[in-house]
Amino acid sequence: MIVHLIDGTYELFRQFYGRRRFEKAGPAPFGAVAGVLNSILEMVEKGATHVGVATDHVIESFRNRLWPAYKTGEGIEPALRAQFVPLERALAAMGVAVWPMIELEADDALASAARAAAADENVQQVCIWTPDKDLAQCVQGERVVQVLRKARTILDAAGVRTKFGVGPERIADFLALVGDAADGYPGIEGIGRIGAARLINQYGALEDFPPAVLGQHRELALLFKDLATLRSDARLFATLEELRWRGPSETFPAVAAQFGDHGLLARSLSAAQNGIRRTGHTSAG
Repeated sequence: MIVHLIDGTYELFRQFYGRRRFEKAGPAPFGAVAGVLNSILEMVEKGATHVGVATDHVIESFRNRLWPAYKTGEGIEPALRAQFVPLERALAAMGVAVWPMIELEADDALASAARAAAADENVQQVCIWTPDKDLAQCVQGERVVQVLRKARTILDAAGVRTKFGVGPERIADFLALVGDAADGYPGIEGIGRIGAARLINQYGALEDFPPAVLGQHRELALLFKDLATLRSDARLFATLEELRWRGPSETFPAVAAQFGDHGLLARSLSAAQNGIRRTGHTSAG
């Protein structure tokens, strides 16, 4: 089986801002939610059987206590913020495994799910659908890959090294040095991508750098590495069967009607029936 793990928060943002180009009368109240659901249904229609979606129920996490300037929910447009919880409820109603994160981030959930799925011998491959740079640390050979939807690129371990200059196991070190503007930490002044890759390939992990290399910035670099290191021990599911999509629940018709997307219900039921014919598993709806 192939397990698909999706960054629901990123997908919601992508749908929200992408739809502005053609919603001339203004954004539909739940248009971004409907867009995410349709994109997941498209994956199912193309053969995806095991799907999990991680979301940031709140933007803040334990990392804000470590670095006060870490990203927050400040500045998120109200029309977008109002779709966070409806997305989680809609995914559950459509029968998709969803993990709303509070103390941890969605990225930590993806890392945890990827680690658990990759440990199952029945899994052929784990695909993590997000462009976030920190998820590159989860890539394992060709077994766990990162899918960059917009760039139409799949990063395996060799692809990560080509893109960043270091392997997946050193992505947290790399980000600690160069920073991550999206997450709100700046990295170490004077060290760019090329310099960071050179230092890491020469010395290894930040902890193994000679003291003179980072000097007074050593502790700050280690703090940034802690921020960049994804937690992969969250217990999200007991077995991978919890990720198998079996179709929408009985509550989904009302949810689909609320979003004003009249094709969602028919599309989900059709996808469920096609799934039954392919696998022999019955629908939950």
